[in-house]
Amino acid sequence: MNPWLRRYKPKPAAAVRLVCFPHAGGGPSSFRAWDALLPDSVELLAACYPGREDRFGEPAASGLAEMGKDLAEALRPLLDRPWIAFGHSMGTMVAYETVRRLQDQGARLPLSLHVSGRRSPDRGLGGSVHSSDEEGLRAELERLGGTPAEVLDDEMLRSAVLGTVRDDYRLVETYRPIPGAPVHCPIRVLGGREDPELAGPSEDGAFGWTRFGTGRVVTRMLPGDHFYLVPQRRAVVSDVLAVLDPALTGAGRSWPDTP
Repeated sequence: MNPWLRRYKPKPAAAVRLVCFPHAGGGPSSFRAWDALLPDSVELLAACYPGREDRFGEPAASGLAEMGKDLAEALRPLLDRPWIAFGHSMGTMVAYETVRRLQDQGARLPLSLHVSGRRSPDRGLGGSVHSSDEEGLRAELERLGGTPAEVLDDEMLRSAVLGTVRDDYRLVETYRPIPGAPVHCPIRVLGGREDPELAGPSEDGAFGWTRFGTGRVVTRMLPGDHFYLVPQRRAVVSDVLAVLDPALTGAGRSWPDTP
């Protein structure tokens, strides 16, 4: 496949594609376990950003909007069937920029844009985490959770992880959304109830996302912190697939009640 995308379990006959966009410091393998929870009619694709996993030796991307442009180009040949976009944390911005770019090109838009663990594109801008020393970067990862202590305690692993995290925080903290038309698809906002990134007022009840889509915007909060989607994997996948017509899952019913 294109270097920007990974497909762990090819499903040529799939009726729907689910495209996932990882968090800062994360790679496509963070979604690999989702394949086991998907019906045969839904094929998983995961974005692979420069500088991680098998693209480790590549320089970091220059910006989130540029990443959206490249991913839109990679996805265009694969939009021959309905699809869903799911982004977590930094991945919400990449997913949003990708969908915006596809919309500008007149391409097929997702049945739903799922945004997880992040307020709307114009909220939480700026920051200086990317210019912090190693101790500051580690403190940020510990604040959000999700990074095993054994990784942070291993000097070699810590160095590799923090280098990628620093690059990604630079992208996030220098990101400025370009004004434009909202995306013409429904948006579903997911988050952890104890996520420090979502603490405080949610403005419109959807953390600002109602201003970025013309379709219905729905919010659902689940137990957990910023990385709630790891222990709540089944609930999150069920929520994502709930937007599908039961006929598209091949199950003849809605998917969330599948054991």
